[in-house]
Amino acid sequence: MQPLFRALTAALAVGLLATGVLAGGTSASGEETQGASTPVVGAMTHGRAPASSDAIDWKPCAQDAKAECGTLRLPVDWARPGGETFDLAVARRAAADPDRRVGVLLVNPGGPGDSGVDFAVRRAPSHFSADTLSRFDIVGFDPRGVGGSRPVMCSSKLLAERPSSYPRNQAEFDQLARYNRTLREDCRRHTGPVFDHADTLSVVRDMDALRRALGERKINYFGHSYGTLIGQQYAEEYGDRIRAMALTANVDHSLGTLQFITSSAAAAEDSFQQFVKWCESTSSCALYGRDVTAVWDAVLARADRGEIRDPEHPDQPLTAHDITLSAFKAFYGPDRDELAALIAQLDSQKPGEEQKKPGEEQKKPRQQTDQVPPQQTQAAPFHAVFCQDWSMRPKNYREYAALTQAELQAAPHMRGTPRVHEGVAGCIGWPSRVNNPEHRLRITEAPKILLLHSRHDPANHFSWAANVHRQTRETTVLLPYEGAGHSVYGRNDCTRDAVDDYLAELILPAPGSHCESSA
Repeated sequence: MQPLFRALTAALAVGLLATGVLAGGTSASGEETQGASTPVVGAMTHGRAPASSDAIDWKPCAQDAKAECGTLRLPVDWARPGGETFDLAVARRAAADPDRRVGVLLVNPGGPGDSGVDFAVRRAPSHFSADTLSRFDIVGFDPRGVGGSRPVMCSSKLLAERPSSYPRNQAEFDQLARYNRTLREDCRRHTGPVFDHADTLSVVRDMDALRRALGERKINYFGHSYGTLIGQQYAEEYGDRIRAMALTANVDHSLGTLQFITSSAAAAEDSFQQFVKWCESTSSCALYGRDVTAVWDAVLARADRGEIRDPEHPDQPLTAHDITLSAFKAFYGPDRDELAALIAQLDSQKPGEEQKKPGEEQKKPRQQTDQVPPQQTQAAPFHAVFCQDWSMRPKNYREYAALTQAELQAAPHMRGTPRVHEGVAGCIGWPSRVNNPEHRLRITEAPKILLLHSRHDPANHFSWAANVHRQTRETTVLLPYEGAGHSVYGRNDCTRDAVDDYLAELILPAPGSHCESSA
């Protein structure tokens, strides 16, 4: 991860973009987009015969000729398989040792909105062990609405006009709802019919069509974070078509709005407390020997007063929201040294002082004429999925304010959880009907599934994995990692070997096992 000083603005832009778009669900007007009558290869309804194994026209990937890329044409609406279609972007990295090949390993890195194609082409070689790469074809796909699979596109200008996710009264709440409806229709217009069918259940059906197109009777699957929801729901729908499935940083799709928000906030607050403990016991921490919590709270209070500037862009103030979001992202690593250095630098700023980078003169803001003209539209898939998978629709300011207060109580130092808060805020004003509503997980036909989860995950509370396991105790095995961070697989030999042994040999950890922290 690049230093947070240089990455701060970019990280904030990515985080805010991820929670500032809307798409999906039934249109407010109820209109239908007329679908084409193009024949669909493999567009069969649930349980029908497999597609031809040559349905994907594989070619060397532009980014890496050692991997193959292609597309699979699928129906936008699985209830109307003869209607409008889209092309699912797919990538495959063949098993390095064909003689030891076990099968295909479908992968999804999460998001929602991350590219499975990019993961398979660029990240898989360094992510997975040599043994897993030698025994499996790594197959990634961009879920509908993402990357190369008819991405959700929205007006850049409209995205930049999003009002605050913290309305102060009913009038501001109504303004946010109106904006969300306007943006939702804008995204729908720029995206096309995939907009209305970007939910995870539709992705699950796409994944089974991909299985058929690959000519596989059963698949193996590795899903991370939001990719675990794809895996869980695939196991519900097509459990008998799974050979092995490993899910890390699990999402609990049974949670109601209050539980979802407060548990997310508690996860962020727990990661902050873990950071404080680390700083108090680690001499390399830039805040070592100080009251870390007091310094942090003071920095946020100064940001509230407009006294904190972006170290990389001294003409721009940083809000407390900006700073907590940057810290939240740092907890994913966790990148504690860099976060501590950032907090120390922000704390050292003096009110009214011009901030300069070391060895550089103060730069004047660039004029608009020096900048690249902004794009008219940009990809914005987060709410296209989120607001179709979750029926989180606060109805009025009073209800929303109560949720916000509960969130702040669960995370007083992190002030809630920035991304989840804006995720829920982005669904205000949407139609109440969702394509894939929350429910308890019901898996009846799948083999044993391996769940891994960090005890101190900053985004997905450990209770989520524990609850998923309780709902599926007969079909899942939970292996906790006792450390911090969002990713789990590559933490240490214990976590990596658990996944590798299971995928290759179907050997599962004994019930009650855990992996010690590597930090």
